[in-house]
Amino acid sequence: MTGVAWAADAAAPGGMAALSQFVPLILIFIVFYFLLIRPQQKKAKEHQSYLANLKKGDKVVTNGGIFGQIANIAENVVTLEIADNVRIKISRGSIAGSASEAEKAPAKKG
Repeated sequence: MTGVAWAADAAAPGGMAALSQFVPLILIFIVFYFLLIRPQQKKAKEHQSYLANLKKGDKVVTNGGIFGQIANIAENVVTLEIADNVRIKISRGSIAGSASEAEKAPAKKG
């Protein structure tokens, strides 16, 4: 009977035992941070900077895939000229990026 009591006492989590159980979770979080979260935040910051520096005459592509040249910029509204005398108004946030970069990127195969 005393053997069972000694085994139960040894299996009880102590300060170091509890900490050693969380070390793998902490390492997994660190790996996720450097492989997923940090690059995504960096890309979002670059995109916000790109949107803030838009100017008239830039060629852009929208999230919907429309290519055009900026004809006018207001605070949150951008007027794109997509053909001769054809202009559309879109929100600044719906611009995906530069048209020249989109044309260089290889097509995704689905």
